[in-house]
Amino acid sequence: MSTDQAGAATDVGPDYRNEVLLRGRLAAAAESRELPSGDVLVTFRVIVDRARADGERLRVDTIDCTAWTARVQRSAVAWQPGDRVEVGGALRRRFRRAAEGATSRVEVEVLRARRLR
Repeated sequence: MSTDQAGAATDVGPDYRNEVLLRGRLAAAAESRELPSGDVLVTFRVIVDRARADGERLRVDTIDCTAWTARVQRSAVAWQPGDRVEVGGALRRRFRRAAEGATSRVEVEVLRARRLR
């Protein structure tokens, strides 16, 4: 199995897809941190309004996003809270060890990002 520049598998079956496209607004300023390995990770959250029926109150989804590539990181750290953004990538489930035991979370690994006008 081969991989692309982002580490995603490139020769999986034609019926398999893991693609995410979000359009929403930035919840708060992106945060950058250096990992013990020396890699830099930028994290941020995108708020996406849900479609609503007549009379229903507004509901939103707040989605955690991570950026590993320098290009996407530069975009994300330049955004301001409330900016309308579009991000594309893949859904990832991350596992972590915590004091209370193993935990997991789902996030979008962002491969493309842009601010919307």
